[in-house]
Amino acid sequence: MQRRKYTTYIIGGILGVLIIFFITTFNALVKREEKVTQQWAEVQNTYQRRLDLVPNLVNVVKGVSDFEQSTLEKIAEARAAAVSGLSNTELTADNVKKQNELQDNLAIATNRMIILIEKYPSLKGTAAYAGLQTQLEGTERRIKVARSDFNEAVASYNKKVRSFPSSLAAGLFGFKTKEGFEAVAGSDKAIEIKF
Repeated sequence: MQRRKYTTYIIGGILGVLIIFFITTFNALVKREEKVTQQWAEVQNTYQRRLDLVPNLVNVVKGVSDFEQSTLEKIAEARAAAVSGLSNTELTADNVKKQNELQDNLAIATNRMIILIEKYPSLKGTAAYAGLQTQLEGTERRIKVARSDFNEAVASYNKKVRSFPSSLAAGLFGFKTKEGFEAVAGSDKAIEIKF
């Protein structure tokens, strides 16, 4: 009788510890997953800032009557594609890669325009252009920081999902690893707008 009582206490204690473990691990995984989602929203926010500034830059440049129209058209196309990419906010590996590619294409098109601006010293000297240049440079830094913070959040989450014993709870509750930004083959950093 006494043995049964101790056995019941031991089994109850083990079950209690397991329940507490699974609850705390589940909550920790949810917290880290939400941090990944929050950082992804911040990446999208910085992308949106870039998308909002590029038309202003284009309008300033349009003031130069003989500026290359094809360059402005390419920027408009790249921006339209990047805007359409932001409409899908679901956090999947394919969506991260697609948005990265679309944003890089926009940065490349904008860089082409900036290179052409070198031919127009009167434009470079305007206060409107100088202000936009400063804002775009700041936005590029924000994008770099937001991507880095996103990757850190993904790494922290993935470590929790993959490490033992939390991997047991992650598997039980359906938490899967996530992908962050990766360097494109042959490049050692993301494309950014450069002045």
